[in-house]
Amino acid sequence: MKFGFLAHPVSIGQQNQLRAMAFLGGLVAERSGREVTRSHIRLPMFTTVTSMTGQECTGEVRYLPHTAEDLLGRSRAAARLVAEQAKELAAGGAELIGLGGATSIVGDRGLATAALVGVPLTSGNSLTAYAARELVHTVLDRLGTAPESAEICVIGFPGAVGLAVARLLLDDGCRLTLVCRRGRVRPADLLAQLPADIRAQATVTDDLDNALGRSRLVVAASSTGGLVDPARLLPGTVVIDVALPRDVRDTDHRRRDIVVLDGGLVSANATVRIDGQQAGFTSQLNGCLAETIVLALEGRAESYSLGRELDPDAVAGIGLIAARHGFETAPPARHGREVPLDRISELAEWHRAGSRCRPDQGAQARARFATHVNPFLADLYTAHGLNRVFTSGRGSTLTSADGVDHLDFVAGYGSLNLGHNHPAMTSALQRFLAAGTPTFVQYTSVPAVTAELAERLAALAPGALERVFFGNSGTEAVEAALKLARAATGRTRLVYAENSYHGKTLGALSVTGRRAHRERFEPLLPDCVAVPFGDEQALREALPGAAAFIVEPVQGEGGVLLPPPGYLAAARRLCTEAGAVLILDEIQTGLGRTGTMFACEREGVEPDVLCLAKSLSGGLVPISATLATAEVWDAAYGTATGSLLHTSTFGGGNLASAVALATLDTLEREDLPRRAEDLGSRLRTELSRACEPFDFVREVRGIGLMNAIEFDGHFDGAGQALAEDILTRLPGGLHALADTLPDDVRAALRQASGVLERSLSDLLCLRFVASMGREHRILTFVTANRNQVLRIQPPLVLTDEEADRFVTAARLVCESMNTALPR
Repeated sequence: MKFGFLAHPVSIGQQNQLRAMAFLGGLVAERSGREVTRSHIRLPMFTTVTSMTGQECTGEVRYLPHTAEDLLGRSRAAARLVAEQAKELAAGGAELIGLGGATSIVGDRGLATAALVGVPLTSGNSLTAYAARELVHTVLDRLGTAPESAEICVIGFPGAVGLAVARLLLDDGCRLTLVCRRGRVRPADLLAQLPADIRAQATVTDDLDNALGRSRLVVAASSTGGLVDPARLLPGTVVIDVALPRDVRDTDHRRRDIVVLDGGLVSANATVRIDGQQAGFTSQLNGCLAETIVLALEGRAESYSLGRELDPDAVAGIGLIAARHGFETAPPARHGREVPLDRISELAEWHRAGSRCRPDQGAQARARFATHVNPFLADLYTAHGLNRVFTSGRGSTLTSADGVDHLDFVAGYGSLNLGHNHPAMTSALQRFLAAGTPTFVQYTSVPAVTAELAERLAALAPGALERVFFGNSGTEAVEAALKLARAATGRTRLVYAENSYHGKTLGALSVTGRRAHRERFEPLLPDCVAVPFGDEQALREALPGAAAFIVEPVQGEGGVLLPPPGYLAAARRLCTEAGAVLILDEIQTGLGRTGTMFACEREGVEPDVLCLAKSLSGGLVPISATLATAEVWDAAYGTATGSLLHTSTFGGGNLASAVALATLDTLEREDLPRRAEDLGSRLRTELSRACEPFDFVREVRGIGLMNAIEFDGHFDGAGQALAEDILTRLPGGLHALADTLPDDVRAALRQASGVLERSLSDLLCLRFVASMGREHRILTFVTANRNQVLRIQPPLVLTDEEADRFVTAARLVCESMNTALPR
């Protein structure tokens, strides 16, 4: 059977898009001598639909270039236009015609149009109502609310969809507040339109504000447009907006205590084929179009959903028919973007009165984080499957709020060399607290434990690093080092490496070599000069007159990049010649991570200043240390006044120092640097072997247990090819105009293509991250400066079995992502 469908844009933007397509298509038609059509735009899709059962239909989808507001505002002219287009579809062989949204309303919900056309019509309202009702039950389940305990507000009664949804929900046992339009009919009279046996479960009102003030679950189906202001909804409200145009105003409210979902949508599963291909783009299909397709697949040339009162049995029946053909209620979404079910669960605490269960700890934590910490980061976590909440950890294992164990290969970005809650660390912390030793006594007395830690670090560190300043984080250690170098030398210039990462405070950011981190905060510190990492000649030219050169022995956030052999030794020599301070940032590489206690020991390099943090306390208590030679420190602060120029309230507390001492003991007692060297070498060898067959893995590299996988998705040219494909498939043969576009437009398209290709490579790595976590319960993440590089930084207490598990999982994920022919 052949079907036809009349749709319309749902926004001004979409309307203008269609007008642009019509205009450009007209240019192409005029050039080729074809007739120019301006009354509609035909979409070259849904030409053939094959269902899960193997049944097939053909069709034509036309867009009228008018919004719902346009059509409803001039309803008589719109009704004539709809009837004319329906007749044209019938003349073209359509045996069933579907009317979408306003194209149905202007024709008396299809009745008037059907009388003029002469072929069966359907409004699609039955499947729309069915899908809305199914979504209500999904929401109730996530809120932990039984249908018989639910208090639901339905806006748009007694409109066709509003009335049908109300009948279904009342049959399910829900209690409803039905909101009607203010007019000549009294709400009490409208209540009489419901069957007597369910009438007691409903209340009809024309006071929308009052209804929204009493309900936290709303179905909006009035199609009035912008009727509901999200800012006025109760905390915890979930709105299912079935209307076109949408009833909920599309404002940038950013409220995390409400969820707005698009209702009445249907998804085709993987068995459905559109024009011979998997129907990936029909994951959010309007119920009105889906109903038309389903009826055509059934071969039912009949007017199914016309008029205001729909038969409840027919509404339920079309849902079952649709499921048989592979069309099911779409997952929760808004504006085409899927809304995770956890977002709904986060609101469960507001629905406790009628709840079967309390909100889970994870959902509650996610809601609090999104509301009060960082809503955009919360969205990023959710989009990439990173929104887990862990409630316990031991060694290399983290356990989530729902009791699932995960293997941690991020380890606090290098902060957890000893793993989570190492017994030696927790025991040291407990002993300190039990003894009642004072913590913050610095600057009024001598902090004894901190003094002991300083002595221990000075003995452990390479060279003559005798003085130690304690802070709370790596970026504070860098700030201290930069100030120290300037004060000691009397110079201002700071030399740093491109692609470096030293922190995000203004000073540390000034010597961090990634523009994306810097540009929103400029101007930063003046007289900071970048040189290529590993380029000895560039460093030689930049150092004369400089206060310091700050460098990471291995660029961790830069993508786990090792410098050429001998580079650090050359840097030491050049700094000495130039009278500049050599600052080594070992915040991530230090304390055993790279296979030696400090990475600089491999080349026998002795810095003037050494920065430590992250794992200095086993990740248990914030602490950092900036070690310096007596010569540098005395030149900067070696006077009574100078000794107090750089201090920290919380830096140098006894508590953090006690845990740090236990960390150093454990690193040496368990010989963890050697463990990192041996296991890291084996891990790289096995991982290289596992990844070798896959061309999208560029390299496996690293040192000790500081390793990485760099991905290359080979997306060169994808953006341009995609643009050409879209132009070819869009109505009007727009590809013929591509060569006549202005130069600036073509340049912008090339730039956009490049950005798209780079983003695809980023997403390839993030997909690997998500798959490792979702399918194998292994935590990984990208490096800060390079999103195509996956960091591999497990705790140094990692077992051989855990390393093997990672290699196996990485191979399996690569296999699942592979599109190349097997070698």
